[in-house]
Amino acid sequence: MSNYEHTIIARQDTSVSQIRQIKEKYSDFIVKNKGDVVQTQDWGLMNLSYLIKKNKKGNYIHFKIKCDGALIKDLEKSEKLDKNLLRFLTVKVKKFDLKTNYFTKEEKINEK
Repeated sequence: MSNYEHTIIARQDTSVSQIRQIKEKYSDFIVKNKGDVVQTQDWGLMNLSYLIKKNKKGNYIHFKIKCDGALIKDLEKSEKLDKNLLRFLTVKVKKFDLKTNYFTKEEKINEK
C-alpha cells in the first residue's frame, strides 16, 4: 500500500452539513475499498487563483490515505460525477506529515 495526499475543492455555496457529508462519503468509500484514511483536514473556504465553473472561492478538504493505486482511480472516477465538487488532486508521498496543519490560523502571543 502506498501513501497519498488527496485534496478536494467543493463549491463555495456548499453548507457545513454538506461538507460533512462529502467527508463521510469519501472516507467511507476509501474504507469500504480496503483503504485507510490516516487523517482528514478541513481547510475551509479559500480564494481560487482563477474562476472554476463560475466560482471565485472553494471549500478545501484534505485526506491522507494509505491504499493501492487502483482505489485512487476509482475514487477519482466517482468524484468526477459529483456535482458539488469543482476539482480534486492526488499526490503520492513517501511519508505523511501528521503534525503540521498549514491552513489553521495560529495566534502568536508576545510574552515580555
